[in-house]
Amino acid sequence: MTGQMADKIKVSIAVLCVIGGVAAYYLLSSSATVLRLVALMAGIVAGGAVAWFSAPGQQFFAFARESVTETKKVVWPSRKESLQTTGVVFAFVVVMAVFLWVTDKTLEVVLYDLILGWKKS
Repeated sequence: MTGQMADKIKVSIAVLCVIGGVAAYYLLSSSATVLRLVALMAGIVAGGAVAWFSAPGQQFFAFARESVTETKKVVWPSRKESLQTTGVVFAFVVVMAVFLWVTDKTLEVVLYDLILGWKKS
């Protein structure tokens, strides 16, 4: 059996474990919620364990570790910066809404009153 074929079988088994966990969650609908959650988590953990031993699984977990590392490098804005940015966006939305309203009313007056002569009573 080639390495690729073995990896495909491992990934298929992992997917089946997860599907089994989800199926158990719904089949145990009359059981306690804790039991249903344990069955679901068991399927997910079993699927992850099987996937861990496949090449695609190793690549995924390496990618996940690198993603966490990159996320830690991000300089997140402070609360003050977030509030200031939110305020600027809100102010822009209000100004744009007023601009569009004025433009709409101006076009309404020009088209209906001046060009078509449909004056409102």
